[in-house]
Amino acid sequence: MNRLYTGKTKDVYELENGDYLLQFKDDVTGENGVFDPGANTVGLVMEGAGRAGLRLTKFFFEKLNAANIPTHYIDADIEKATMTVAPASVFGKGLEVICRYRAVGSFLRRYGLYAEEGQQLDAFVEVTLKDDARQDPPISKSALEMLRILSAEEYEALEKLTKQISQVVKDELSLKGIELYDIKLEFGRLKKDGQVVLIDEISGGNMRAYKDGVYVEPLELEKLMLAGE
Repeated sequence: MNRLYTGKTKDVYELENGDYLLQFKDDVTGENGVFDPGANTVGLVMEGAGRAGLRLTKFFFEKLNAANIPTHYIDADIEKATMTVAPASVFGKGLEVICRYRAVGSFLRRYGLYAEEGQQLDAFVEVTLKDDARQDPPISKSALEMLRILSAEEYEALEKLTKQISQVVKDELSLKGIELYDIKLEFGRLKKDGQVVLIDEISGGNMRAYKDGVYVEPLELEKLMLAGE
């Protein structure tokens, strides 16, 4: 296998047939040993986090594929903590798309003059650049078009998919009495036809979820969601 990319929480390899292999790791983002899905650094290692993240990712990606929502997912091997995906390229040097249902995290830090912690938001979608050195700055639709990172049509597709996917995740969590506060997604263009699809993962490591008003840690979220599966 040819290693294409080493990331914070997973490595990416190219297989002989042209598909990609994602190797999930036990590293999670945060600072000073505290988990934070919005952080730009690896803050700690949580034993079992890689497989837990992959189990949830497999669960959600298979739900999305069954609903004809486009993703790059092909299959997964939980024991090896790997996921096989169709090759796709990111927009620019990478974007993160956040869907927010409550005001927490960076949204609250930026807009705390107007927002109250935990107040409800109407599936607010915002896009940020993957740029650790500049603290992942938010970027507007107009700027994305002007800088030729994506087209207006691709932005519309990305926003629509973000709301669809986030609603699927929100509904599944609610079945377990868990509330989704926000979720961070990534998208790319399939290399075979340029279609905009969900890439990367959907796990406890890229969302904030609460049960009875208490934050649910990533490993606990996987246990709660997949109990009995």
